[in-house]
Amino acid sequence: MLNKLLNLYNTRKATLAFAAGAVLGLIVGLLFAWVIWPTSYYNATPAMLRQDFRDDYLAWVAREYAQNHDLQQAQTRLGIGLWKGDPVATLEELAERRGGADGENLRALAKALKEAPPPAPSGPTAVQRARPFLQICGIGLLAAALAALLYFALSRLRRPRARPVSERAAAYRQVEPTRWEEETPPALQFNTTYVLGDDHYDPSFSIERGADFLGECGVGISEAIGVGDPKKVTALEVWMFDKSDIRTVTKVLASGFAYQDPALRTKLAAKGEIVLAEPGAEVILETTTLILRARVVNMEYGVGQLPPESFFQRISLELGVWFKEGEEGASLHDEFAFPPTL
Repeated sequence: MLNKLLNLYNTRKATLAFAAGAVLGLIVGLLFAWVIWPTSYYNATPAMLRQDFRDDYLAWVAREYAQNHDLQQAQTRLGIGLWKGDPVATLEELAERRGGADGENLRALAKALKEAPPPAPSGPTAVQRARPFLQICGIGLLAAALAALLYFALSRLRRPRARPVSERAAAYRQVEPTRWEEETPPALQFNTTYVLGDDHYDPSFSIERGADFLGECGVGISEAIGVGDPKKVTALEVWMFDKSDIRTVTKVLASGFAYQDPALRTKLAAKGEIVLAEPGAEVILETTTLILRARVVNMEYGVGQLPPESFFQRISLELGVWFKEGEEGASLHDEFAFPPTL
């Protein structure tokens, strides 16, 4: 299931990124418009209403003023300090059209407004002035939290699940015995496994005899194909460094696709001899004093939109190191039929 999700993510990365961005933008927009910074109207006057609603509202204010004679309240209801036109003329004009009790109330209110000075409009409070800044900060924090959540979810999806040590050991024991187990055993032996998603795969092992450091060996990513994460590794590079020889020798384990593709073969050939990666395949490196044999224990190709057998889902290697000295070194050289040292 995880592999299918990874392949879907890698092959549809642009589409998924667009869809995720659209959904995230919609959510942030709705939160912004409805919760964090909803539309609010202020400094509005009855003059902004449709005429029938405006007439009813003015008549209601005039009736309220006729009952309590609270001119300040009436001025607040009408927003006198914010009118662009003449509110007194508007009230008198409506009184002519309405007539009756409403007309008298409107004329009385218009007369009171004409005699009283209009109230000065009040400015915004400190909280109102700071509100846009606070809202922008809140939006930024919310967007950062959503982005972090999305990144965490994608990271969890892309992270390869490590197999327990006991499971790896069991799989290793099921492999047929290595030939050197039936001959001269190596002085040192190492095991390593690459799994799709380990984009920084580069294990190295120290070659020592007692307290003496003789060199190092290891495996690394040599070439990847396709685009997007994780890397689609199509070739691994096996290397060994000999301290006494002061050089590093390398050879390449290539996937079936890379082994057959002329362009990839040309590119990989600059890194060393190319060996087809398949169970039981061996890579042999030799320096002045050291011999390394790396054997493919088991492997599995990844599936997706790329060509078949083009990248590794996982591949396990065992590395054996022999010391070349005296008759033992000569015997090993003859028995394994090593190529001449470069």
